[in-house]
Amino acid sequence: MVKFVFLEHTADIKFQAFGKSLDEVFENAALAMIASQYKGKIKKKIKKKIKINGKDLESLLYNFLEEILFLIDTKGFLMAKCKVKIRGSELTAELIGDDIRNYKITIDAKAITYNEMFVRKEENKWICQVVVDV
Repeated sequence: MVKFVFLEHTADIKFQAFGKSLDEVFENAALAMIASQYKGKIKKKIKKKIKINGKDLESLLYNFLEEILFLIDTKGFLMAKCKVKIRGSELTAELIGDDIRNYKITIDAKAITYNEMFVRKEENKWICQVVVDV
């Protein structure tokens, strides 16, 4: 199964991520967001644990991706991999990555937007769509 695809957007970055489970679609959305900023391989040297809440799936996804951007901006942490667990309105994740100073970032993501965002189950897979403000 394809993890994510980038879609045409006039000014920002737009992608859809896919997964067999809700946890997996969130993991693949995080990978897509990082892939929009850095195309190479990221070393797995640093682990971080995060806990996020949301009132619905879209706000949970928004808050999760914003937290990853926050870690990039404030801690210089560039994610290579993540393991997500969603229980009700709470998401916990273990993020693995490296110091951003070891990489040349091609695009600076400013924020996640609610514009065109969705998270839904279609047949036997989950799909989400995100637009990242750059």
